[in-house]
Amino acid sequence: MAEDGARLGWLGTGRMGFELALRLLNAGHDLAVWNRTRAKAEPLASLGATIVDRPADLADRDIVFTIVSSSEVFTEVLLGAGGLLTVEGAVPSLVVDSSTISSAASAEVRQQAAARDCALLAAPVSGSPKVVRSGRLGVVVSGDRASFERAEPYLRRFGSSVTYVGEGDRARLVKICHNLILAAVTQVLAETTVLAEQAGIDRADYLAFINGSVMGSVFSRYKTPGMVNLDYTPTFTGHLLRKDLELGLEAGRELDVPLPLSAGVHQRIMEMIGNGFGDDDFSRLLEMAARGAGLELVAEGRDDVTDGLTPPVDDLSERRPR
Repeated sequence: MAEDGARLGWLGTGRMGFELALRLLNAGHDLAVWNRTRAKAEPLASLGATIVDRPADLADRDIVFTIVSSSEVFTEVLLGAGGLLTVEGAVPSLVVDSSTISSAASAEVRQQAAARDCALLAAPVSGSPKVVRSGRLGVVVSGDRASFERAEPYLRRFGSSVTYVGEGDRARLVKICHNLILAAVTQVLAETTVLAEQAGIDRADYLAFINGSVMGSVFSRYKTPGMVNLDYTPTFTGHLLRKDLELGLEAGRELDVPLPLSAGVHQRIMEMIGNGFGDDDFSRLLEMAARGAGLELVAEGRDDVTDGLTPPVDDLSERRPR
């Protein structure tokens, strides 16, 4: 067990939540876990996690981390029947939420939590499960400074960077801004890759040049194998990106900030979903760009194309559940 001895809880073991919880377990922390589909959490028991039946069963934990799919789910698992903050006489002193949700939902939970002497930190993360495993995840955090300092050692287990941006829900807007960039970069990669291929240039060759230039990034590199070999196994689905684009466009309206590029990509994501690809990875934007150009894509079968994320930069993902 880690030296600090804090009893930690975890709500939500989807693709990202599972990997983040695993890093805390591999660091030796005492962790109890809940997930709506219990079977998805149970593999963590082989590494020492306690699996519980309800969010309320984590109410006696010191700090509880949450990462769920939507604002509605976040509100439900904290304030709904059997929710984390509904147990009389027991409440964690700190909730650290890494979900991408609306400020309204966060404010509602923050108010209810404060009434029970429980602080709430917004701590959205940047990256995919594979980025988590590589140790390169980024975290942005907002809320009470003292609560942040208390949570920071655990958040640093998640990856390579933790950035504190101030009080309240500022971190949520930062994450939304991040995902607007994510959408725009993927769309321009899709468009230019199709333009190059229409001229007879292999996708692998075009993307190898981009990745080796000043325009290359961790993101463009780890998306490259999927775009080259047409593997749209989801790391982040079209439905989820649609949600984040709409949260960003809503924030733009509230703050009187024009977002013409984001609005355009939102329409492309809507088109992607309308074509039945909403559950695929959002890099399916490549397919939509190709269709617009009348280009039929074929997987290039390039096994030599790497994502740039291996080997891991630390050892907190080495132990995997049996």
